Amino acid sequence: MTTSQAQEHRPDRVRRAAATPLMRAAVHHRFGGPEVVGVESVPRPVPGPRDLLVRVHASDVSVADHRMRARDLPRGFALVAPFLLGLRAPRRTVLGMEAAGVVEAVGAEVRDYRPGDRVAAATGAYFGGHAEYALVRADQAVTRVPDDMGFEDAVALVFGGATAMAFLRAGRVGPGSEVLVNGASGAVGVMAVQLAKHLGARVTGVCSGRNVELVRSLGADVVVDHEIEDFAARGETYDVVVECVGNASFRRVRPLIRPGGSLLVVVGALGDLLLAPWRRWRSGIRVVGGDLGWRSEDLALLVRLADEATIRPVVDRTYGLDDVVEAHRYVDTGRKRGAVVLRVRDEAPTA
Repeated sequence: MTTSQAQEHRPDRVRRAAATPLMRAAVHHRFGGPEVVGVESVPRPVPGPRDLLVRVHASDVSVADHRMRARDLPRGFALVAPFLLGLRAPRRTVLGMEAAGVVEAVGAEVRDYRPGDRVAAATGAYFGGHAEYALVRADQAVTRVPDDMGFEDAVALVFGGATAMAFLRAGRVGPGSEVLVNGASGAVGVMAVQLAKHLGARVTGVCSGRNVELVRSLGADVVVDHEIEDFAARGETYDVVVECVGNASFRRVRPLIRPGGSLLVVVGALGDLLLAPWRRWRSGIRVVGGDLGWRSEDLALLVRLADEATIRPVVDRTYGLDDVVEAHRYVDTGRKRGAVVLRVRDEAPTA
């Protein structure tokens, strides 16, 4: 899990009465490999006053789920791992930071949504998306989904799109910006490439050879195959470097960034984040990381841009809920492109 997802406001307390109905969910009770995850029957959550109860059709299995399940945080986060993940057992037994589906019920204070609305949402650091029902705060990152957009496509926009948008905004990317995206074929990378192009930037994408054509098709002006060329040794400079892998430290990319430019650390070591203010003072380069937050207006924009075909969701593979272990195994390879979608239930055809 990246630090940009480490802090979220928790939904109103989940209250369960004795007769609360059950639901199926992918659950893990200990840390470890994909095999620690299993599908079980658990109590269905009950919405609080400001919550939506969403009947989930699709979620995704992201690197955040891998990190939570395997207790595998970026370098330097070991000391805070017990607070984020749990000491001896997982704090969040049901993973899934995103959900797309239909609103089943709303809390007494909710005014903007009603049962039957099609939505995509971020459940945030409290997870819960890998289940038949999930709680979402109505005043957090949630938006409506058009009738002609499938839930699998909608959910593929959330994790990468909301993260990329927040970082590009912080990096002040706009018309004429020169942007390098390291890890351009991952969930955040595929959205960063497309959104930077939408904002008017010239984009260089860095990926493996098998993903070069994908990244080029997303609009990258230049694509660097890191298996045959070191992007840091090409002699090019940029206004913004977006680091989505964890191998582009400040020291490595400092010569690539123009004066007044930005290093956007989507994935990075804790030390790099703590040293950010000092490095900005010494070099004039902004280092942006940590919790940038996910916003409803960003999700709404992502859905609109996808509906207009300005951007497109990238779905690598889709797994059913009963195949969640295989989904985790694939994500653990580190070779996924875009999103790995978890189909929780089939979507009824629209009229």
